[in-house]
Amino acid sequence: MDIKRYEGTGRMSRAVVHNKTIYLCGQTAGNDVFDVKKQTAAVLLKIEDLLSKYGSDKNQILSATIYLKDIALFKDMNEVWDAWVENGHEPARACVEAKMAVDNILVEISIVAAEKEDGGILGQVSSVLK
Repeated sequence: MDIKRYEGTGRMSRAVVHNKTIYLCGQTAGNDVFDVKKQTAAVLLKIEDLLSKYGSDKNQILSATIYLKDIALFKDMNEVWDAWVENGHEPARACVEAKMAVDNILVEISIVAAEKEDGGILGQVSSVLK
């Protein structure tokens, strides 16, 4: 069983890849103080960047778990999410209200995605090394 862990902190990995599946840790907008729409947009951009880095893209997302500081933010978060997700590529999704680790974080999103067919950069590098 080959499990690859990336950008480990001693507490967690930013990404874990196993069996052509990419698991991203929960992504937030960081310490920036934005409304939920801007935080959601920032988080989705981070997710796109990370998926690209590890051999996937947003159309390969299998599952998303969205944590909101206040469920009253659901409609505003969904405005940004719905504009981002392409028709025909909607992942399985859960959205819950959760107490956040940092007070100004309004949204956190955790992703599970499949690698792209060509394996992206990681797949190309590993095929050259074989």
